[in-house]
Amino acid sequence: MSAPRFTTLGCRLNAYETEAMKALAEGAGVRDALVVNTCAVTSEAVRKARQEIRRLRRENPDAPIIVTGCAAQTEPETFAAMPEVTRVIGNSEKMHPATWASLTPDLIGQTERVQVDDIMSVTETASHLIDGFGTRARAYVQVQNGCDHRCTFCIIPYGRGNSRSVPAGVVVDQIKRLVGEGYLEVVLTGVDLTSWGADLPSTPRLGDLVRRILRLVPDLARLRISSIDSIEADPALMEAIASEPRLMPHLHLSLQAGDDMILKRMKRRHLRDDAIAFCTEARALRPDMVFGADIIAGFPTETETMFENSLKLVEDCGLTWLHVFPFSPRKGTPAARMPQVNGAVVRDRAARLRAAGNATVTRHLSAQVGQAHPVLMENPRMGRTPQFAEVVFRADQPVGQIVQARIAGHDGAQLSASA
Repeated sequence: MSAPRFTTLGCRLNAYETEAMKALAEGAGVRDALVVNTCAVTSEAVRKARQEIRRLRRENPDAPIIVTGCAAQTEPETFAAMPEVTRVIGNSEKMHPATWASLTPDLIGQTERVQVDDIMSVTETASHLIDGFGTRARAYVQVQNGCDHRCTFCIIPYGRGNSRSVPAGVVVDQIKRLVGEGYLEVVLTGVDLTSWGADLPSTPRLGDLVRRILRLVPDLARLRISSIDSIEADPALMEAIASEPRLMPHLHLSLQAGDDMILKRMKRRHLRDDAIAFCTEARALRPDMVFGADIIAGFPTETETMFENSLKLVEDCGLTWLHVFPFSPRKGTPAARMPQVNGAVVRDRAARLRAAGNATVTRHLSAQVGQAHPVLMENPRMGRTPQFAEVVFRADQPVGQIVQARIAGHDGAQLSASA
């Protein structure tokens, strides 16, 4: 009998939770099972999950297959109807030790096939904290889960539930342990990170958490924050951007579009000028700041003029690292019922956005040539700058350590060190 094998689809938070599930499964004595941690962000993600389940069954005809994650939470009936699936487990249930105890070889045939409760009733997110995960270079720490917003294109609140925060003291203690284990960089993660603290006593903000971590963990060399909603950036976060060199100058923004009408139809909380103002302010506070952004191409009702406003946002905000998503209607969301843009047009617009993104990456990399950067090594020949650009080396470097490198050139995707 062997330990269960996990397949993770989707976001970094899913990968984080897979690590927690591995520990829970091992502690419960689960054996020989195949666990698929699914994503629900698009219909394509659900299709890929079903495809993966069928592949696993073909290759493992006798192993129990356990399906969990956001797609299992939002569409339990879809996976329960698959003959390949042994058990369907919700996003809250997957973090309960009792769930895994019911999946041991002697009990798996006796428990309910679908274990998915109302995710909106979940009010805490701290019970499944683990001491980070990732490469030997950086650890990811979940500080928040769920989302209180209802963007018209997004199914995730129905997979993750409402926003809930991990108390600051728990986060700080965890990061202290990680630093004690030798990690030099920690990344704070969550579904809607800038909502952190709204459900805690005295309603602290994300900036308060960032400043508290940096104050109480002086040996932490680098702190990053993952994707944020720029309209919710609080004054303490802006102060940290301006004054804390250990807070890395790289912010990934959930912008989604650059046209005011499309933003309203998405039910976003910012307008085009808000995004530009935030980027201008953040760069004034931290001149070496680099931005990434999520942008959706071909949202329902998007005209060519509306799309061009999104395209121009790349320059107007000075965006560098783009995550471009061709719009895909997600069943159960308001956007799926809106007038859709022709698929070929959606793909063309996504390609144009990606081309604009590639051009800004090239400009950013070219500007680094001749500069010196502290690079955190992820493997013997590759590390990242504070702005998250990859740097390749000709000789092995110590993994997990920060080395000084002078940039000699780039290939359009990665920087190359001079030595």
